[in-house]
Amino acid sequence: MENRTVIYQPEKGYRYNSDTLFLYDFISKLNLKGDILDVGSGSGILGILLKRDFPKVELEAVEKQEIFQFLTEKNSETNGILNRVISGDFLELEFQKSYDFIVSNPPFYSSSVIQSENENLNIARYSHHLPIGDFFQKVSKLLKPKGYFLFCYDVKSFQEISIELKNAKLQIERVRFVFPKREKSASLIMIQSRKSSKTPMVVEPPLLNFSDEVDAIYKKANTYTLSVTF
Repeated sequence: MENRTVIYQPEKGYRYNSDTLFLYDFISKLNLKGDILDVGSGSGILGILLKRDFPKVELEAVEKQEIFQFLTEKNSETNGILNRVISGDFLELEFQKSYDFIVSNPPFYSSSVIQSENENLNIARYSHHLPIGDFFQKVSKLLKPKGYFLFCYDVKSFQEISIELKNAKLQIERVRFVFPKREKSASLIMIQSRKSSKTPMVVEPPLLNFSDEVDAIYKKANTYTLSVTF
């Protein structure tokens, strides 16, 4: 476990997956500096990895579930990461500052599918808990001029995402599609948007799961997971 980032997770319930690690790699292509807010931090892994790699950033996280507030704090402390955890619903909270970067792996599964009865899983997975129109408008208000918003989402929502980002005056600058297999359709999209930007969108080469690049991302993240029973 030497030099690994240790992440405690619930033995049962929502656990981070490859989406978060892919997003971490996507975000880390930027030179992060300034204030960063991780929305819906879960175990805290996304913000922790970014702060680990860019130690000069000032990290804050917002999380409304008590279990994950605890885990974000525990994992930050375990890894020597300074992380101010804000408790509450992102859409309802009043923030006292603005941010250079807002990052998120939000709940994005459609509410029309059969949903988990586990409350923690349900809140972490399904989009009605954080509607994208309200989400993007709040993000835009909290970003500094030319601030960045980076996130991942179900690729099937790309058209709606594009419309709502434009409504929030957030310009898509960079996207990358994730494919589960070469012969399959894309399942995930990662998006870099920016407030009041006029930069044309760049579509990066696809990320193919079970590839050498994905292995390199796992190696770069260098995480070790421990289960916690609540």
